[in-house]
Amino acid sequence: MNPLAGIAHMLGHPFVRYAFVAGSAVAVAAGLAGYFLVLRSQVFTADALSHVAVAGAMAALAFGVDARLGLFVATVAVALGMGLLGPRGRPDDVVIGSVFAWILGLGVLFLTLYTRSRSTSNSTAGVTVLFGSVFGLSRSHALAAAGISAATVGLLLLIARPLLFATIDEEVARSRGLPVTALGLGFLALAGVTAAEATQVVGALLLLGLVAAPAGAAQRLTTRPFRAMWLSAVLALGAMWAGLALSYAAPKLPPSFAVIAIAAGFYLLAALGAELRPQRER
Repeated sequence: MNPLAGIAHMLGHPFVRYAFVAGSAVAVAAGLAGYFLVLRSQVFTADALSHVAVAGAMAALAFGVDARLGLFVATVAVALGMGLLGPRGRPDDVVIGSVFAWILGLGVLFLTLYTRSRSTSNSTAGVTVLFGSVFGLSRSHALAAAGISAATVGLLLLIARPLLFATIDEEVARSRGLPVTALGLGFLALAGVTAAEATQVVGALLLLGLVAAPAGAAQRLTTRPFRAMWLSAVLALGAMWAGLALSYAAPKLPPSFAVIAIAAGFYLLAALGAELRPQRER
């Protein structure tokens, strides 16, 4: 079959178009946020937020509320909470680990409450939170996800330069009058929104891969900050497109797994290239 004809046939299905619209916007947001999480040594934060997403969604479902509301409220609130507990809006491993353990306990509690009281009315909701449902998004949900992610990307680009300055040399940035703490808290809030949206696409269990792998690959490929930032977004977008297309071609392959597997493959290739580069130079 002609590749262009195959793409046209794939995009002829509304559910595929919705998946590409939402997935593309979420991937770009995850790539940009992931770059700064890696640069600021806060990848553990993304892992914690993935568990926060589960706890928030389960809490909302247990009390009969839309799971998406629980996702956003929990991830943004906990992200800001970790920032306030850490020095200068930058949580350390002790803060993140303590919150991580607390959230895991809450997740178990709300999962138990949901299973006992409401799971019979929506038995697939918990699985959707854990593994995502990008091919199950409706038109309204896809447009909402794309709009929120686009706004997140815009805000990340707005604070990118001062955030980069505050990340690389915090003391000098503070002496120049930059609101370092406010920048850190604002970034964490945007990371929380990104985590909530990405959970709907790749699921909470695989969220970390979409955030960390493209950013890690970009840092392996270039040392220029803004080039690495955009490269991280491009790699995340490429992983999303390739993963969705692969999952459509092989229906038994979960789209979330395909996306994360390709993102991890990008990192592996970048790491191998970085290791071979000095040998070629010698």
